[in-house]
Amino acid sequence: MLVQDVDNDTDNIQLAGFPVHRQDRTATSGNILLSPPSPATMSSTVSAYSDKIKEMSMLSLICSCFYSQPHPNSLYQYGDLEVKSLNKRASGQAFEIILKAPADLSPDRPQPLLSAPKKDLSPDELQKRLEAAEERRKSQEALVLKQLAEKREHERQVLHKALEENNNFSKMAEEKLNYKMEVNKENREAQLNALKQRLREKEIHAAEVRRNKELQADLCG
Repeated sequence: MLVQDVDNDTDNIQLAGFPVHRQDRTATSGNILLSPPSPATMSSTVSAYSDKIKEMSMLSLICSCFYSQPHPNSLYQYGDLEVKSLNKRASGQAFEIILKAPADLSPDRPQPLLSAPKKDLSPDELQKRLEAAEERRKSQEALVLKQLAEKREHERQVLHKALEENNNFSKMAEEKLNYKMEVNKENREAQLNALKQRLREKEIHAAEVRRNKELQADLCG
């Protein structure tokens, strides 16, 4: 803790904002014996510090912790740039950036590139350029037409393949349906034949039973 105010004429010492009383000082050691502050003094000091911290912004508080003293020089130089410090407030800092003029004016300094001056074209050269441009246009148009034709051919092939696959699927489905119908027809005919055979066998059995009964009746009569 730092002593903020020492009054040599009185016996009171301000120690970090807390009033204390000096009780004794020795000439050999130079030590000061301090009495602890009262609870009321502690409460008022803490309240004052709290109000002061609330008034300060967090950024100003952090900056004041690291940089308690302002920099004496407000002008900074970085190569060809000069940064001048302007108004300093609690909310932030303003700067002015100044660009220096180039100091190297020697003839060996690289010069900026300049476009070559345009020369007048003769009618023959102009005609040649027009013909070359026309050839490029025709070549580009032919290339575009070729790409368009290839695209259409590809679309036609894809459509033909899709139609062919659809026809094959329809054909296979029809063949499968026909085969299934044929199998069902054969099964149905087989079942009818079996039923007819069983009926025929029953009729034969019934005829034999009637004949046997008639024979027995004749024998008994």
